[in-house]
Amino acid sequence: MVTGQDRHNVSSGIAAIVLAAGKGSRMKSEKAKVLHPVAGRPMILHVVDAALGVAVNIVVVVGTQAEEVKSLVLAHASVDFAFQPEQKGTGHAVLCAMPALPKNADQVLILCGDVPLISRDTLAHLAAQHIANGHDITVLAANVDNPTGYGRVKQKADGTVACIVEESDATAAEKDITTVNTGIYIVDRPFLESALLQIKTDNAQTEMYLTDIVEIAVESGRRVGLMICQDNREMMGINSRQDLQRVEALVSSE
Repeated sequence: MVTGQDRHNVSSGIAAIVLAAGKGSRMKSEKAKVLHPVAGRPMILHVVDAALGVAVNIVVVVGTQAEEVKSLVLAHASVDFAFQPEQKGTGHAVLCAMPALPKNADQVLILCGDVPLISRDTLAHLAAQHIANGHDITVLAANVDNPTGYGRVKQKADGTVACIVEESDATAAEKDITTVNTGIYIVDRPFLESALLQIKTDNAQTEMYLTDIVEIAVESGRRVGLMICQDNREMMGINSRQDLQRVEALVSSE
């Protein structure tokens, strides 16, 4: 089991939330998506390991096959859990996790349980940049040739972040943007607590999009940072069996 003694370069002020409640219907499997293996290990464990390099406390949000996910993760690491009874969006998932965060955590790292190649080094760099610049939220983004399927990061003329637009809500011009959201953020906790209560569901999916907190931050004059992931392989998400095969092939070739 991985314990606190095994963690390096961590900050007592950082807690992590790992979103792992979804079923992953596009996987066309009875097994919850995060339980599918990558390089011989369930993908959720890769993400938890990466988070352990940065955060002292980790909260895994479970929903689909919650007990199976909890049992698997607890056999590997000492973490806490939050239950999302209905999948009402990523913002709702984070809202479900907030009560489980320790009181001494003043920064919250948010990760997706289906991005297994994310590295500790990238997360450590993200946290360091966020804290050094005094940002209220820092978004991890990537520049890609084919942005299909990803939320687009809209930037102002000066290069700062304006908002993130989900593909289902994007205009034709917005779909041409090639800077995309990885779904990974680090957020000042008081701001996060406030922003989550301001998220609305007036979107194509009628869900609480976590991405809305970026626009909330901009509109309220908060400090918003942007870090570009240097290795796009790290932000490859798994939503289908084809995605899983691509990631497996990538890992096997290394």
